[in-house]
Amino acid sequence: MRSLTRRTALVAAAATAALSLTLTACGSDDSPKKTTGSASTSAPSNKHNEADVSFAQGMIPHHRQAVEMADLAPTRASSAQVKKLAADIKKAQDPEIRTMSGWLKAWGEKVPEAMPGMDHSQHEGMPGMMGSKEMEELKKASGAAFDTAFLKMMVQHHKGAVEMAGTEKQKGAYGPAKTMADDIIKTQNEEITEMNKLLGKS
Repeated sequence: MRSLTRRTALVAAAATAALSLTLTACGSDDSPKKTTGSASTSAPSNKHNEADVSFAQGMIPHHRQAVEMADLAPTRASSAQVKKLAADIKKAQDPEIRTMSGWLKAWGEKVPEAMPGMDHSQHEGMPGMMGSKEMEELKKASGAAFDTAFLKMMVQHHKGAVEMAGTEKQKGAYGPAKTMADDIIKTQNEEITEMNKLLGKS
């Protein structure tokens, strides 16, 4: 009887140990599941940095000048293609100005002021921006002379915007701003190609 009792006790002890090991193993299987999926460690796209602020504060006056140039086309351009191009530029860039102004307000940053008779001299160092003298010359031109001047100036202007957008893509952190930079690069490069073709015809 003693031998049987001892054997039974050993079997019970072995069973208890096996059960304990099983539970421990289950516990270790569960632990990764609890910690898995903490994707919040990566930087969320709604965070912004100084590059995003600079992009918005620079691109707003840049776009405003393009829109100002485009507004001259309906009454001065002779080419229907130039008029359509100017309308497309205004249609694309006006909403982007509003969007970027919204970002800056939300971030508590200064929105560049929109003033009648924009002072172009303060932005002359910005890539692709026209100076006051160039803008005055464009305003005085009409017909084929306007078409040529507008296209040449807008090609230069677009190249500047593409450069600024490239900087945002490299250094920015805010997802929507980087997406807008992508759109600017794509759209304005396509328009540069179109404008160069129109200049080749003149």
